[in-house]
Amino acid sequence: MLFGKLMPRDGNFFVMFNQHADRIVEAARAFAQLVANYNDVNLREQYNRQVDQAEQAADRVTREVNQVLHKTFITPIDREQIHSLINTMDDVADLIQDSAETMALYDVRMMTDEIVRLTDLSLKCCERVRDAVYMLNNIADPKTAEAALKTCEEIDRLESDADRVMRKAMSKLFREEPDVREVIKLKAIYELLETVTDKCEDVANLIEGVVLENS
Repeated sequence: MLFGKLMPRDGNFFVMFNQHADRIVEAARAFAQLVANYNDVNLREQYNRQVDQAEQAADRVTREVNQVLHKTFITPIDREQIHSLINTMDDVADLIQDSAETMALYDVRMMTDEIVRLTDLSLKCCERVRDAVYMLNNIADPKTAEAALKTCEEIDRLESDADRVMRKAMSKLFREEPDVREVIKLKAIYELLETVTDKCEDVANLIEGVVLENS
């Protein structure tokens, strides 16, 4: 049975997916607090550490999933789906950490309205990813499967919103910012934050595939 429980020695992939999704949201929320408190150096460093800690915890879950996958003969969903899903989820956590690190490395001095907006959309995408991941263990139930697909559609809409925000941000940046260094810095941040939402959409597409094939 596809969604039967694994033997205890095989671990539980759905539990690990949920753990990773929680770490993604932790990283996204810490990054949002970093942006909101950017002028306070002490708080900025505190939230940077929290982003790093969440990303490192996500990495540990990813390694565990991949290790268990190699040892498991029967999996609850397709092996390639498990591998693709956990590694794409891990890309989301990595990109959030990259965004925080890039701000520090580039010595970004102030947050723009566009960074704030993209950060908000990224956080919402990450929260919706967590919601969809939480449903995977019960997608044999038609109502849960339908809810998961609707959540994935919401992620797609959020990604489209982020894409529009980034295009406007780039246009404004190249038209109004006279300092080439600031253009380079902000362009990199905008692109990273929009890529967070892109990668969340990739996760949503994978979840849609799992739902459609197994519900």
